Amino acid sequence: QVQVVESGGGSVQAGGSLRLSCVASGYSHSRYAIGWFRQTPGKERTGVACIDSDGTAIYNDSVKGRFTISLVNRKTTLLLQMKDVRPEDTAMYYCATESRENYSGPWYEPGTYRYWGQGTQVTVSS
Repeated sequence: QVQVVESGGGSVQAGGSLRLSCVASGYSHSRYAIGWFRQTPGKERTGVACIDSDGTAIYNDSVKGRFTISLVNRKTTLLLQMKDVRPEDTAMYYCATESRENYSGPWYEPGTYRYWGQGTQVTVSS
């Protein structure tokens, strides 16, 4: 059974930094994509950044140059380093993953991923 667990959310002032972590366990696929989504009340979940098991990363234009996605600890942990955060970055952040074999949609579409965490809240104050 695949479990996805996020951590690291919290409150931060605009211009500050925050780091989110995600661990996916019970996952046997050697080739996969894993990424971060975010959602605010009443709005759709949107892709923030995604990385392949080979290390290729892609970002939403709104976070390019400010956020960095990476796989560490022998690719067992996904990080999202958030710098120069803005109030509009306030959201619930979710980690999602899918095997490359079953990966059939755009990286930014939630429906592309089967496995999701419960989310971690990020709040940026101005």
